[in-house]
Amino acid sequence: MPATTSKNKNDELAASKEAVLSAYDKLMEAKEHFKLAADAAGLDIKDEATEQLLKGRAKTEELGEQASVFIREKPLATLGIAFITGFVISQLFSRK
Repeated sequence: MPATTSKNKNDELAASKEAVLSAYDKLMEAKEHFKLAADAAGLDIKDEATEQLLKGRAKTEELGEQASVFIREKPLATLGIAFITGFVISQLFSRK
Protein backbone atom coordinates (compact mmCIF):
# COMPACT_ATOMS: atom_id res chain seq x y z
CA MET A 1 0.00 0.00 0.00
CA PRO A 2 2.80 2.48 0.60
CA ALA A 3 3.75 2.30 -3.10
CA THR A 4 0.19 3.21 -4.11
CA THR A 5 0.09 6.07 -1.66
CA SER A 6 3.39 7.35 -2.99
CA LYS A 7 2.08 7.12 -6.57
CA ASN A 8 -1.13 9.00 -5.61
CA LYS A 9 0.92 11.74 -3.98
CA ASN A 10 3.12 12.00 -7.08
CA ASP A 11 0.00 12.19 -9.27
CA GLU A 12 -1.50 14.87 -7.01
CA LEU A 13 1.79 16.78 -7.04
CA ALA A 14 1.96 16.58 -10.84
CA ALA A 15 -1.67 17.72 -11.15
CA SER A 16 -1.05 20.60 -8.76
CA LYS A 17 2.06 21.59 -10.69
CA GLU A 18 0.08 21.59 -13.95
CA ALA A 19 -2.67 23.68 -12.36
CA VAL A 20 -0.14 26.21 -11.08
CA LEU A 21 1.59 26.43 -14.45
CA SER A 22 -1.76 26.84 -16.19
CA ALA A 23 -2.78 29.60 -13.77
CA TYR A 24 0.59 31.31 -14.27
CA ASP A 25 0.19 31.19 -18.06
CA LYS A 26 -3.29 32.71 -17.78
CA LEU A 27 -1.95 35.40 -15.46
CA MET A 28 0.78 36.32 -17.93
CA GLU A 29 -1.78 36.40 -20.75
CA ALA A 30 -4.04 38.67 -18.68
CA LYS A 31 -1.07 40.91 -17.89
CA GLU A 32 -0.38 41.29 -21.60
CA HIS A 33 -4.05 42.12 -22.29
CA PHE A 34 -4.05 44.74 -19.54
CA LYS A 35 -0.86 46.24 -20.93
CA LEU A 36 -2.37 46.48 -24.41
CA ALA A 37 -5.56 48.01 -23.01
CA ALA A 38 -3.57 50.58 -21.03
CA ASP A 39 -1.52 51.47 -24.09
CA ALA A 40 -4.69 51.87 -26.17
CA ALA A 41 -6.28 54.05 -23.47
CA GLY A 42 -3.16 56.16 -23.34
CA LEU A 43 -3.29 56.67 -27.08
CA ASP A 44 -6.95 57.64 -26.85
CA ILE A 45 -6.16 60.20 -24.17
CA LYS A 46 -3.21 61.49 -26.17
CA ASP A 47 -5.34 61.88 -29.30
CA GLU A 48 -8.05 63.70 -27.33
CA ALA A 49 -5.48 66.01 -25.70
CA THR A 50 -3.94 66.78 -29.08
CA GLU A 51 -7.38 67.58 -30.51
CA GLN A 52 -8.16 69.93 -27.60
CA LEU A 53 -4.77 71.60 -28.01
CA LEU A 54 -5.43 72.23 -31.69
CA LYS A 55 -8.88 73.65 -30.92
CA GLY A 56 -7.37 75.95 -28.30
CA ARG A 57 -4.68 77.04 -30.70
CA ALA A 58 -7.28 77.89 -33.36
CA LYS A 59 -9.31 79.93 -30.86
CA THR A 60 -6.20 81.77 -29.71
CA GLU A 61 -5.26 82.63 -33.28
CA GLU A 62 -8.81 83.84 -33.91
CA LEU A 63 -8.74 86.03 -30.79
CA GLY A 64 -5.34 87.36 -31.82
CA GLU A 65 -6.70 88.36 -35.21
CA GLN A 66 -9.71 90.05 -33.60
CA ALA A 67 -7.40 91.93 -31.23
CA SER A 68 -5.23 93.08 -34.14
CA VAL A 69 -8.27 94.38 -35.99
CA PHE A 70 -9.52 96.19 -32.86
CA ILE A 71 -6.07 97.75 -32.29
CA ARG A 72 -5.89 98.99 -35.89
CA GLU A 73 -9.47 100.30 -35.93
CA LYS A 74 -9.46 101.91 -32.45
CA PRO A 75 -5.95 102.92 -31.37
CA LEU A 76 -7.10 105.47 -28.76
CA ALA A 77 -9.45 102.99 -27.09
CA THR A 78 -6.61 100.47 -27.05
CA LEU A 79 -4.31 102.98 -25.30
CA GLY A 80 -7.05 103.78 -22.78
CA ILE A 81 -7.63 100.10 -22.01
CA ALA A 82 -3.88 99.51 -21.64
CA PHE A 83 -3.54 102.53 -19.32
CA ILE A 84 -6.47 101.51 -17.10
CA THR A 85 -5.28 97.89 -16.95
CA GLY A 86 -1.76 98.99 -15.99
CA PHE A 87 -3.14 101.35 -13.34
CA VAL A 88 -5.34 98.65 -11.77
CA ILE A 89 -2.49 96.11 -11.74
CA SER A 90 -0.10 98.63 -10.18
CA GLN A 91 -2.66 99.42 -7.47
CA LEU A 92 -3.13 95.74 -6.71
CA PHE A 93 0.57 95.09 -6.34
CA SER A 94 1.40 98.27 -4.43
CA ARG A 95 -1.13 97.64 -1.63
CA LYS A 96 0.27 96.29 1.58
